[in-house]
Amino acid sequence: MLPLLPQLLCAAAEKAIARLITMDPDARPRLARLAGKQLSFRLKEWPITLVLSATSDSILFNQHDEPVDCAIQTDMASLRLLRDPSQLTRLIKADALQIDGDIQVAQQYSGFFQQLDPDWQQSLSRYIGDAGAHKVGHSLAQLQQYLSAKGQALQQMTTELAQDELKLSPGKTEMALFSQAVSELAAQVDVFQQQLLAVQEL
Repeated sequence: MLPLLPQLLCAAAEKAIARLITMDPDARPRLARLAGKQLSFRLKEWPITLVLSATSDSILFNQHDEPVDCAIQTDMASLRLLRDPSQLTRLIKADALQIDGDIQVAQQYSGFFQQLDPDWQQSLSRYIGDAGAHKVGHSLAQLQQYLSAKGQALQQMTTELAQDELKLSPGKTEMALFSQAVSELAAQVDVFQQQLLAVQEL
């Protein structure tokens, strides 16, 4: 990797985050709660330790191996699962995630980025006017709803395919029938056991 590339990426990330923070009027109060806390992040596939440092009005990106409040090491495959807190224990047990330090700092950073809600429409209106910005914002909202609906439909179709066509997971009816069959088999085993005990006593 080129020696200047990480520095350029850090500078670009700082600039982008600073811009997003200025576009979200509620960002600064949340950022103030993070001020002074450092989070380091390292991907196993990328030999650079990225350090996030919060100030009262921005987030700085740097790279060093000094002690921080919380250090996370993971891989690319597990990265997208970190948004789901219920996956953390499984990832740690699978040795796909290593956390050193105060995990609440990582959760605070995660919460800050997830709640970051820049007012794109307000910023866009400076260039194309209020009416144009409103129209673009409305179109993007419709696109988001469409993609969300299609994503849910795809997930439902995948589930149905797995259950009905590929028989990868049982449906509710199959589970109920299986449960009933197990109960009947257990009852038959109990009867047989009682009969066997009666024969042994003779």
